[in-house]
Amino acid sequence: MNETVSCSKGALLDTWSGHHWQDGIQVETLDDLTNLKVVTENSTYELTIICAHTGEILVRGGRFFPEFTQARLAGSSMGGSFLKVRGIYVGFHMELHAENRSIVTSRVRSISAS
Repeated sequence: MNETVSCSKGALLDTWSGHHWQDGIQVETLDDLTNLKVVTENSTYELTIICAHTGEILVRGGRFFPEFTQARLAGSSMGGSFLKVRGIYVGFHMELHAENRSIVTSRVRSISAS
C-alpha cells in the first residue's frame, strides 16, 4: 500500500536553511533596553530587551500579556519544529516563554523600534 505523506514547505530543512532571513531582526544584535513594536495578524506587542544575549524581555500585548511581563524570546518559527533562535521575522510566528508556558503568536506583519 502506497501512502503519500505531506508536510508544509516550512517544515522542510532545505526550505528553512535556504531562507534569506532579511525581513526581521536578531535580538542579540540589539542593545539592551531597546524597545520594539511587533505587529502580528491579531495583536500588537511592545517589547523591551532586558538582555539581548539571552533573549530576556519585558512584553505587553495580545491576550496573554495585558501588562508588562518578564519573558524570554525563544525565536521565530513556522509553527513547526524549526526555530530561528532569538529572531523576529515578518511572516513567522514569534515564540515566547513566560510564567512556565509557551506562547506562539500569529504571524508577524511588522517590526519597528519605538
